[in-house]
Amino acid sequence: MPLSDAQIRNAKPAEKPVRLFDGGGMYLEVSPSGGKLWRMKYRFEGKEKRLSFGAYPAVGLREARDKREEARKQLAQGIDPSAQKKALKAAKAELRANSFEVVAREWFDKFKTTRTEGHTSKIIARLERDIFPWLGAQPIASITAPDVLAVLRRIEDRGAIETAHRAKGDISMVMRYGISTGRATRDPCPDLKGALSSSVPKHFAAIVDPKEVGTFLRTMDGYTGTLTVRAALKLAPLLFCRPGELRHMKWSEIDLEAAEWRYTTSKTKTAHLVPLARQAVDALREIQPLTGRHQYVFTGHDPKRPMSGNTVNAALRRMGFDTQKEITGHGFRAMARTILAEQLHAKPEVIEHQLAHKVADPLGGAYNRTKFIKERKEMMQQWADYLDKLRAGAEILPLSGAKR
Repeated sequence: MPLSDAQIRNAKPAEKPVRLFDGGGMYLEVSPSGGKLWRMKYRFEGKEKRLSFGAYPAVGLREARDKREEARKQLAQGIDPSAQKKALKAAKAELRANSFEVVAREWFDKFKTTRTEGHTSKIIARLERDIFPWLGAQPIASITAPDVLAVLRRIEDRGAIETAHRAKGDISMVMRYGISTGRATRDPCPDLKGALSSSVPKHFAAIVDPKEVGTFLRTMDGYTGTLTVRAALKLAPLLFCRPGELRHMKWSEIDLEAAEWRYTTSKTKTAHLVPLARQAVDALREIQPLTGRHQYVFTGHDPKRPMSGNTVNAALRRMGFDTQKEITGHGFRAMARTILAEQLHAKPEVIEHQLAHKVADPLGGAYNRTKFIKERKEMMQQWADYLDKLRAGAEILPLSGAKR
């Protein structure tokens, strides 16, 4: 006789397992501890086998019967329901192992070793905040352009247009990694060309008027913070390197006698040489007794680590400067590039090489750290001397030795 819900609810455990049959090989097994498990007995290729449908009441009588009928259809087609169940379980496990988040974190672990900590921290934050909640559990091979667009629209709808574009780039890199490792077949991101609102280019705030630069330098001279931060503020306009490169400056990279700083750029991963003007050497000698025994020139609270990435901008804000509209740590590069060209008439290619930008030569060669080194040494000293003139409030004219 088929079972009823009342029979199942009222079934009591005994010293040994009790089986209540419902027909078609299916029965409810009541264990001595009181647990109730749906099972099905069947024969496949002459062997008696068992199949589990789950525990009652999580799986009710109707659902158990549906599972039984599905198993009987499989048997009629020559399929072993147990083997089919194991295959489906393995397939689901494989899909979970190849989910977007799993592949993305694997890619990130490899990617972060070639980038700066500041850059990679922003990428993982975007992945965890804006992408994983919606795409993370989805098998990477099944992700389509509409799936990606839905994620990007959520970012775009809150007004973060640039973040949406960056998130699209992050997703694309993960998809391409998935393709290279055999877990995805295509990257849907190129299909979204033109689907997002245009991102307005964001320029770093910078002071490029010589008179304003003079006032700015005098204000910085009055900063009363720590010696480490004062030295960083003094060197930032003299060296006009990327902020992350300045704070990661190491004593092992500096040759004060030769007046040179050699390091690997954070953006292009190329060797770079910065000629140090007399003023830069003086600033480094001033801080050397304090941090010279440590790895980094600008140490943080922990002397084994560099100062925080926000230190220079925080100091600028304490001096009353708006780092969104007036000047930022990265703005020293624009300041130097503009004034070197317009006031000191330095050659554009010399400036670009000193900025560690990739500049192709007539033969197509890439950036060479020693190219124009003589001109760059002269330019860096002229630049430092010119900043001293601006700081002193001198008449703003190009230096007499400036080359056109």
